[in-house]
Amino acid sequence: MSWQPTAPLQASGRLFAFGLGVVRGLPRRPFQWQEFVRQAWFLAGVTIVPTALVAIPFGAVIALQVGGLIRQFGAQSFAGAAMVLAVVREASPIATALLIAGAGGSAICADLGSRTIREEIDAMRVLGIDPLHRLVVPRVLAAMFVAVFLNGLVSVVGVIGGYVFNVVLQGGTPGAYLASFTALAQLPDLWAGEVKALVFGLVAAVVASYKGLNAGGGPKGVGDAVNQTVVITFMLLFFANFVMQAIYFQVVPPKGA
Repeated sequence: MSWQPTAPLQASGRLFAFGLGVVRGLPRRPFQWQEFVRQAWFLAGVTIVPTALVAIPFGAVIALQVGGLIRQFGAQSFAGAAMVLAVVREASPIATALLIAGAGGSAICADLGSRTIREEIDAMRVLGIDPLHRLVVPRVLAAMFVAVFLNGLVSVVGVIGGYVFNVVLQGGTPGAYLASFTALAQLPDLWAGEVKALVFGLVAAVVASYKGLNAGGGPKGVGDAVNQTVVITFMLLFFANFVMQAIYFQVVPPKGA
């Protein structure tokens, strides 16, 4: 089959239409509470430990890089403020997105893909059950819910890890590190990180659900769909992060500006 130049645009349009259908289905009743709780518990179980482990090196690397840069400028007293900004506003949502997309999204895609190749999705449609409302919406909301709490976990662990590495390895003072928290950081930075995590969870779950429901070709097709899910989600997440960060800087000016 020859390659069509408009194929990527058609695929993007179908994915966008699927996402709009999911958003429209969020307030639809009755809501599948049992499926939501089951999926939220499952996503938390497969992501909470890797997220906590990833947050430690994230905080350590940021502490080493930021601490070394600040020492060159002779502004060691602002190490805590720079660390909080880097972790809360950027590192935490990105780490959360990577874990939600890599672990949670791949699991969602594999689950829905296996249902698709077993023709369970077609059977649900024959019985008059909407797979979007019954299966996709609870998974999307569960991913958004878990992403918000994982972002908070990464923020706490990352800041604590940065504190330890800054004080122990770089010779910083605990008082200066803690006192500088509010020098540059502000409350909207925390809310911006949480909103990012919410959007990242939405994007990851929508892409995973779309690829899972459109999987074909047997088990190999499911594996290909999982790989495509991770790649596409990473691309969309970094693009969404750039757009949201640009909007945030326009709406909320930096502290002291």
